[in-house]
Amino acid sequence: MQAHSIPDAPDDINSRHQRRMARKKALMDDKIQQAQRETGVLLIHTGNGKGKSSSAFGMVMRALGHGMQVGVVQFIKGAMSTGEEIFLRRFPEEVQFHAMGEGYTWETQNRERDIEKATAAWQQARQFLRDPAIGLVVLDELNIALKYHYLNVQDVIADLDARPEMQHVVITGRGALPELIEIADTVTEMQVIKHAFKEGIVAQAGVEW
Repeated sequence: MQAHSIPDAPDDINSRHQRRMARKKALMDDKIQQAQRETGVLLIHTGNGKGKSSSAFGMVMRALGHGMQVGVVQFIKGAMSTGEEIFLRRFPEEVQFHAMGEGYTWETQNRERDIEKATAAWQQARQFLRDPAIGLVVLDELNIALKYHYLNVQDVIADLDARPEMQHVVITGRGALPELIEIADTVTEMQVIKHAFKEGIVAQAGVEW
């Protein structure tokens, strides 16, 4: 005859939870105490999954909430207007938005033209990276421009390293180069588990752009 375990009483479960959270709080308090340096951070959002640019523009919303000035440069996007561009252009005094690409690389099919556009976009990015009044810089799809060698990664790194001390930068796009990952403070890789496009569902406004 199989014995059945007796479920823990609610008081026991709650007591164990309280002790576990107390231990966790002590660990977290210690980590917070050790992390006292305040400086601008470089974040990279990469990987094949959806959400890289979406996360970056979520940070734009946070920055605006704290009264920060924001500069945005889009390296590949620009052939069509996106929801984030339409929305953020409503705030010209807080956000400088530059969509400087001409579309997906498989659509443009012109490497020389893509290099020309990426170079112009980096000139704009460089202006932001030299301006201490800009608290957050978003370099959307820069990883793609670097992956295809439209820009020199060492030149990009030099400009990133020379930026104002308290300026935050978010770089998005698949295939982040190892050199860029090495200098970043926070790197997140988005992974695909499921995607509607693979089921024949078209990309739609408000979701993909």
